Amino acid sequence: MIFKAKTGNQDQRYADTVATMRELAFSKYNCQDFIAVTEGEQEIAISYWLSEIDIQNWHQDAQHAVAQKWGQEKWYSSYCVEVVEIKRRYGFG
Repeated sequence: MIFKAKTGNQDQRYADTVATMRELAFSKYNCQDFIAVTEGEQEIAISYWLSEIDIQNWHQDAQHAVAQKWGQEKWYSSYCVEVVEIKRRYGFG
């Protein structure tokens, strides 16, 4: 899953919520990996999940719904979520 956003006012509550949501995704919804970077006002996060059902359940989680609301009201001026499938993977090292 790819999350792309234009950041707004990201305060300490944002940082605390991100940590809580990250732990919830790993412990309850089978998130396998989560990488996020911010450059200027652009944030991108890539997460890997076992199934699309896990992603749907994560999206519908009550705590996550509250975090999404705060994100829309305070922390982001816009965002986009893309659910993608890896067709091929290769690497080095």
